[in-house]
Amino acid sequence: MFCGISAATAAIGGILFPRAVMAHGFEGDRFFPPTISTDDPFAVDELSVPTVDLFHNPGAPVTREMDFGGEFDKELLPGWDLEFSDEFTTLKPKGGPAVNGWQNFDLGSKLELIQSPAHEFIASIGVDWSIGGTGGKSVGVDSFSTVSPAIFLGKGFGDLPDSVPMLKPFAITTDIAEDFPAEAADPNALEWGIALEYSLIYLEQNVKDTGMPEPFRNMVPLVELVMDSPENRGGGQTTGTVNPGVLYESRYFQLGAEAMIPVNSHSGPNVGFIVNVNIFIDDIWPKMFGHPLFGGGETVAGSNPGGSAK
Repeated sequence: MFCGISAATAAIGGILFPRAVMAHGFEGDRFFPPTISTDDPFAVDELSVPTVDLFHNPGAPVTREMDFGGEFDKELLPGWDLEFSDEFTTLKPKGGPAVNGWQNFDLGSKLELIQSPAHEFIASIGVDWSIGGTGGKSVGVDSFSTVSPAIFLGKGFGDLPDSVPMLKPFAITTDIAEDFPAEAADPNALEWGIALEYSLIYLEQNVKDTGMPEPFRNMVPLVELVMDSPENRGGGQTTGTVNPGVLYESRYFQLGAEAMIPVNSHSGPNVGFIVNVNIFIDDIWPKMFGHPLFGGGETVAGSNPGGSAK
């Protein structure tokens, strides 16, 4: 249902308000990097593989979990995409044997609604469908599906007054989703995330060339907050992590790493980590990617995130 509405809306928008197709996630001069732990607001071609995380789940016995995942997003119409993701999980209880299996397959969609290049702002809506029973029972996946409509926002602060130039590289993105499980006994939950970024790329290219050396001039330090708040049916307390880290941008890929710090004892007993590689397929294969499958205009490759400063 949502996909049909999105397709129609995107098609009408493409006719009434034709846009140039932007590579990666650009809004004006602002490059919004693909975040690791939260979802950015752009409906563009992306290939994120691998994403590897390692942490310990709470409870007795404490269980070490390692996930190896990936995601592929394809823009079908201007500002509207389909997203496919899954991950392979290994669980190792303390003192017990390890078990392995796939998580449930996720199918998603995102539609860009509002864009303001001058204010480096974007707002999108989307939905995720975790398809029940497609993963391995050995790792405890749900046999039922969960549908999660969501909103996504992104705002860069390059439009701040010139009197505060060092604040201009800041940007913030957020995603908020409501989980609706098909199983009546399972709780609804509010999933929400925030990413606060300070782009050294933006500093060097759009504010002031400080002469910062490689590789630092192509980095984006950030902190992501990832939270899950059950709302009913005895779902328990809010859990989540605070994830400080850094992203490194080159022309063809992004490397990222973050710590995963539990916000309370219900979130985990100690600090974990997550690493990610995001491949810029639109720059590697521009004839295949970086433009919608249908109804696309001329591709505009925005500022190279891994290039030299202006």
